[in-house]
Amino acid sequence: MLRVNNLSKHFGGVKAVNDCSFSVKKGKITALIGPNGSGKSTLFNLISGVLVPDKGSILLEGKEITKKSVEMISEMGVSRLFQQSRLFNNISVLDNLLLAFDTPSKNFWISFFGLYNDKKKNTAIAMDALKAVGLEAKANSHARGLSFGQKRLIEISRAMLKPHKLLMLDEPVAGVTPAMRDKISQMLLEMKKKRETVLLIEHDMNFTLKIADEVIVLDEGKVIAQGTPKEIRKNPKVLEAYLGD
Repeated sequence: MLRVNNLSKHFGGVKAVNDCSFSVKKGKITALIGPNGSGKSTLFNLISGVLVPDKGSILLEGKEITKKSVEMISEMGVSRLFQQSRLFNNISVLDNLLLAFDTPSKNFWISFFGLYNDKKKNTAIAMDALKAVGLEAKANSHARGLSFGQKRLIEISRAMLKPHKLLMLDEPVAGVTPAMRDKISQMLLEMKKKRETVLLIEHDMNFTLKIADEVIVLDEGKVIAQGTPKEIRKNPKVLEAYLGD
């Protein structure tokens, strides 16, 4: 599904991503882990078009997306959950979810010719998503009234609703309560059953190793290991990166 080839990104003298190569298999949940400062977020920003690499290439289903804009990469099938909340607090929870169906091309036809109107259908889909996470009662409430964990559920739901081939989740359970962590875990397990292709960053190792099919480990901007959770738990390079000599 996704192939990263010899990718590098430097900030002055800091090699945030350094000649990094790996692949993400279709229909699998792949976790990207590593110590703080290992380059995980920079790598996510390069794949999703927020940053432009200094060198290397990124292929999505064999098509190069290197140096394309965020909007173009999104339209090619990459949907991303960001580390920080991106909900609009002054509109309803339902309207936040309906944004998943908006694209520049659709907005054009709606605005100028009124030829595209799937609002009723999209609203039904969004309401089903709210029911799935137990927040249907919040549909018409402003997003500002949600707890942090509830906002996370809505953001993940929105990323899932957006038409995509690859779903990128940046720390989906960071800062949430144990109860919300369990709900998000169930969402990811459902994605697994549906053979979604997911690439996620998460610092909670126990959570990550229970969810992921494959794990990629970064250290100092380089891939030092890739394998199943069982293989990663036993890998001496991974233990050294996290625990030191």
